[in-house]
Amino acid sequence: MAGRAPVGIIGLGVMGTAMSRHLIGGGHEVVGFDIDPVRRREFAGSVAESTADVARRTEMVLLLLPSSDALAQVVADLAHWAAPGTVVVEMGTLPLADKNTAHSLLAASRVDLLDAPVSGTGIQAADATLVVYSSGKEDAHNRAVPIFDLIGKQTFYLGSFGNGSRMKFVANLLVAVHTLAAAEAHELGQSCGLEADLVQEVIAAGVGTSAMFEIRGPMMAAGNYDPPAARLAIILKDAGIIADHARNVGAPTTLLNAAIPLYQAAVEAGLGDLDAAALRQYLADFG
Repeated sequence: MAGRAPVGIIGLGVMGTAMSRHLIGGGHEVVGFDIDPVRRREFAGSVAESTADVARRTEMVLLLLPSSDALAQVVADLAHWAAPGTVVVEMGTLPLADKNTAHSLLAASRVDLLDAPVSGTGIQAADATLVVYSSGKEDAHNRAVPIFDLIGKQTFYLGSFGNGSRMKFVANLLVAVHTLAAAEAHELGQSCGLEADLVQEVIAAGVGTSAMFEIRGPMMAAGNYDPPAARLAIILKDAGIIADHARNVGAPTTLLNAAIPLYQAAVEAGLGDLDAAALRQYLADFG
């Protein structure tokens, strides 16, 4: 495995750090940067001095960024410093219009941007069972596939740039609604006098289960929401992006629209930095 090309990662949070471990284990030097000095100090790979430093040292860069503002700043640097032919992979859940702007800016510098968000939480990132929704130029996608194979269990190539985000919006609509449904189910079970662990075991074995019930249900049963696999505030952020996109394309999102105020209330109640499973706590305290 020695001699594999270095890979850059910008954004060393839960997802970026987990991905870096798999890439290092797969024989890649990983050049990482984050604006947070604590994350840089804790990073197990080769720490870059800046976004520009990542661009100078790699020709494959993964972006795990928290906001559109961060994307705009990073892409401006990459457009200036990245070598023509570099592949940049945007893996977050952000408004598609902002990703399209980034795509155009990098294309002017002959840098290919893939829109490749992932399905999964920090738990799936840690055990390399993410699913990658890749879209953009097919030759750029093919260059990135060996990287995707190290960080996830399956990759879908979805064609034109932006289809990755469109698919992620569909997936995260279900994440938001199913997480709330799991919280309501556990609250109903407790109100009926059933033991939470028994509810989790029995429901997970039947047709009423879901991936969110199986991932977040054990946290709900235990009443333990820290450390988060995905913060409640992040799910709220994603839900707002999805709702805006759905309005733009004329798709009804009745359940998502009903869920968003509960997520917002849970954040306002101080639960935003906990796992989204903490909706169960909100329902118990305020429902």
